[in-house]
Amino acid sequence: MTVTIYGIKNCDTMKKARSWLEATGIDYSFHDYKSAGIDRAHLETWCDAAGWETVLNRGGTTFKKLDDGKKAELDRDKAIGLMLEQPSMIKRPVLEAKDKITVGFKPETYQTLFA
Repeated sequence: MTVTIYGIKNCDTMKKARSWLEATGIDYSFHDYKSAGIDRAHLETWCDAAGWETVLNRGGTTFKKLDDGKKAELDRDKAIGLMLEQPSMIKRPVLEAKDKITVGFKPETYQTLFA
């Protein structure tokens, strides 16, 4: 089984998710989209699976600092464009495992997925 976790290296939530995977003995690869970037195909797949409203991190500082014009009339394509420009606007982590996309980290969600 291929497990890939996407996020930013120094994010506290990422650290919790990676620690959970390691403690559970699940091998995974880590993709830091702040340093390595992310492509449109991944964002489109994630938005199709989880909804762009879930994938876009509106609670983060990067999104909050945007001018109102960029925040106005958000839709899927506009949200994907924003996330491509500034990957730190992607909610963390995004986990690809068992042909599923999981956005965010909750131990019980991971436990159910890997049960």
